[in-house]
Amino acid sequence: MGATGRNSPVLVTGGAGFIGSHVCEALLAAGAQVRCLDNLATGNEANIAHLRPREDFRFIKADICDAADVHAAMKGADAIVHLAALGSVPRSIARPLDSEQANLAGFLQVLEAARALGLKRLVYASSSSVYGDSAVLPKREGTEGGLLSPYAVTKAMDETYAGLYARMFGMEAIGLRFFNIFGERQDPEGAYAAAIPKFIRALLRHEAPLLHGDGLQTRDFTYVGNAVQAVMLALAAPPHRAGEVYNIACGARCDLRELLAKLQQRLARLDPRVASMAPSHGPDRPGDVRDSLADIGHARRQLGYEPLIGLDAGLDKAVPWYAEHWR
Repeated sequence: MGATGRNSPVLVTGGAGFIGSHVCEALLAAGAQVRCLDNLATGNEANIAHLRPREDFRFIKADICDAADVHAAMKGADAIVHLAALGSVPRSIARPLDSEQANLAGFLQVLEAARALGLKRLVYASSSSVYGDSAVLPKREGTEGGLLSPYAVTKAMDETYAGLYARMFGMEAIGLRFFNIFGERQDPEGAYAAAIPKFIRALLRHEAPLLHGDGLQTRDFTYVGNAVQAVMLALAAPPHRAGEVYNIACGARCDLRELLAKLQQRLARLDPRVASMAPSHGPDRPGDVRDSLADIGHARRQLGYEPLIGLDAGLDKAVPWYAEHWR
């Protein structure tokens, strides 16, 4: 794993979350000793229940905003994968102070603990939301626009602080701008759930899926396995990549109407009634980006990243999982 090796202790913040639990699995498969820190605000113990019996896995229920807990969890680790955050643009608009506390103040606690302990390698989750109102397609690192939500502001500031700590303290911080990650274990519940699990849950319940606006907004939907690959590559990247950020996506876009049709096609194999269900339409959501498509050339060249699972193959994996667990 480059900066880490077999039997190396790695701290994963947000490790009981959707992406975090998949990263924990990959690290364990690579031979790492995994410390999973999560306050369970959005994570779920069920996501890591199968890992709890392992001797090379330890769950720590703690908050990244608690300096003492973060320091204790990080002590002796060889690397950090920082995924803990309060996600969702709408949530950040409704509760900006919560987003600031978790996503920015919490990130600073992680950076400061790493600095105090002399820990170098930090791989952290940023977001495609940092491109804001930029009309440039595809989105390329360096073409960011005006930010559209408090969530986007926190992620942009995380990148700024990570770059600063790389320059001032030699921290090997590498940021990954995730684009619309989806897959097994992504929570369909709650007001701030992502589109794919919300659509699936509605269809399974024979409820009309809600499309905001005309439904022609486009997204670069990215299967979680690709995000995990990027994390592992970033952990292995040479030190001179420190301070950089990378788009992590598939480099293809799909509008929400087309996405819904793909989900109906797959779920209709289990329940033919799903095929004819029509969506309902609501108003556009404040802070939403109209079109999103990533240029992944930088990650290809510098990290060796190559998305192995496209949208259709990812849906083929995710939809049966939801049909089994959320019917």
